[in-house]
Amino acid sequence: MTATATRTKTPAKRPAPRKKKPARRGALHLFTPILAAVVGAAGAAAIYRVFVLSALGQEIDTAALRNSDVGHERAVEIMQRALNGTSLASLVLVCVAIALIGVIRRRADLAGAAAVMVVGANATSRLLKMRLPRPELDGYPMPNSFPSGHTTAAASVAFALVLVLPLAIRGLVSLIGAAFVAVIAVATVWAEWHRPSDTIAALLVVLAWGGLVTFFLRVRLRRRKPGPVERPGRLATGLFVAGGALSALVGVGLGAVVLFERVTPDLVSGRFAFLTGAAAITAAVAAVFLIWARLAAGDQPPLESSGPAARPKPSVAGARSEAPEATSKEVQP
Repeated sequence: MTATATRTKTPAKRPAPRKKKPARRGALHLFTPILAAVVGAAGAAAIYRVFVLSALGQEIDTAALRNSDVGHERAVEIMQRALNGTSLASLVLVCVAIALIGVIRRRADLAGAAAVMVVGANATSRLLKMRLPRPELDGYPMPNSFPSGHTTAAASVAFALVLVLPLAIRGLVSLIGAAFVAVIAVATVWAEWHRPSDTIAALLVVLAWGGLVTFFLRVRLRRRKPGPVERPGRLATGLFVAGGALSALVGVGLGAVVLFERVTPDLVSGRFAFLTGAAAITAAVAAVFLIWARLAAGDQPPLESSGPAARPKPSVAGARSEAPEATSKEVQP
């Protein structure tokens, strides 16, 4: 005869997992946009001082403007289409789309910040162009064109679009927007509407306004429970860094232009001066959009999971682990 006895085994209690506290965003995260705004404003002021108020700066700037003949038909076609497609109506349509995206995503704060940035940057460029004096130091009778209104409009709209779109595609849109703005900026120099310094200063004006609106967004989110701090993808960052590496070539090119302009003016290549200005614009676009991609990526909406309803439910495995275990043992008489 065989009898079966059951013995209850109480499992050892497992220590409860510690809840991870959300990372507190320090003062550096909060005030980084202000630093970007200061860099943008100071950079624009420095460019005005060097390339508008000095004779040597005007000579370098005007050399790129007056020798902008491009023999490549495809490049000319791209620049013509870019300038013709950048109209007031098209920019207004993009702004309306930006507002709709903000409404659909239920991020009225982003839509409002984008609108303030676009209006503020374009109004600033317009005011500077009307008020800033330009002494005639290079013998080229052309009114003040500092900073570029076309570049300001294109860059501000691109910044706004990056700001309101979801984080997953902000890196890709930043790359597309940077390419578009670079074409527009170079095309304005090719068309002899603006000098290279005009376009670079316009980029810095937009960056300054982008930093301001991002700061106020972070102040607003700081009072609530913000989401995790994110960063742009490696691909976008790598491409922007590669584009910004052109700044080394720009320095060599500018030095050569200055040297040959002063020593042997007859040997200066006009096309070389224009390409040097185009390289400087490309490097500035890459640097400005890299900064903006990082600023915009750091803005995350408040976490929705706050309150009792959002507490994680115990898993099935966890529930089973709390139940007593039963082991069977046969007892032979």
